[in-house]
Amino acid sequence: MTASIDKVVLITGASSGIGEATARELTAAGARLFIGARRGDRLQALAEELGETVAWRTLDVTDGADFDAFVEAAEARFGRVDVLVNNAGVMPLSPLAALKRDEWKRMVDVNIHGVLNGIAAVLPRFVAQKGGHIVNVASVAAHMVMPTAAVYCGTKHAVRAITEGLRQEHDEIRSTLISPGVVATELGHDITDPAVATALTGWRKKALTPDAIARAVRYALEQPEGVDINEVIVRPTAADM
Repeated sequence: MTASIDKVVLITGASSGIGEATARELTAAGARLFIGARRGDRLQALAEELGETVAWRTLDVTDGADFDAFVEAAEARFGRVDVLVNNAGVMPLSPLAALKRDEWKRMVDVNIHGVLNGIAAVLPRFVAQKGGHIVNVASVAAHMVMPTAAVYCGTKHAVRAITEGLRQEHDEIRSTLISPGVVATELGHDITDPAVATALTGWRKKALTPDAIARAVRYALEQPEGVDINEVIVRPTAADM
């Protein structure tokens, strides 16, 4: 691929995993980046490594005002915003009978409200400039339901529906849903059910590395303005799900 993305791109959940890999991939493609996550020390280290075309700010995606401030800071740094990659997410899987209400709420807050907060923060700008691109990182869980993952799948189904609704409402704004299969990241580190945690270790024996998803994001962004890659599913070749 050649360097071809002359855009200002915002990435959430950029301190590790898919977000970090996407930051590396898009920097190599010529994009200017504003990256966010809760762990400022990791963001700072990544920005310093990637160079002056990358800036950062800590971000809590569940806080609408904080997301607004994040977008405003990106605009102040680079003069405009062209793309938002809504990547932040959590996955504390458990059986419904475990009644982990706090974990359910956390998934809804981060995986759904976080995406909506991002859309709300950039959408008025994209409408005003008659262009923009929102990339929502979902999961194969947006296309299926599995035991122990009912709530997580519910949040990702919601992201898929929101992304499609955005596509239908705005002819001038591109919307893309990226649905990764199993990827070797920190996602799921917060699983508190021992049996599910063990199962996740087994699933990750057949896993993608984060750069595979980063290349899918780059592919969507590299298309001409009149071309909208609506949905991409990326699985390991030997995937069980």
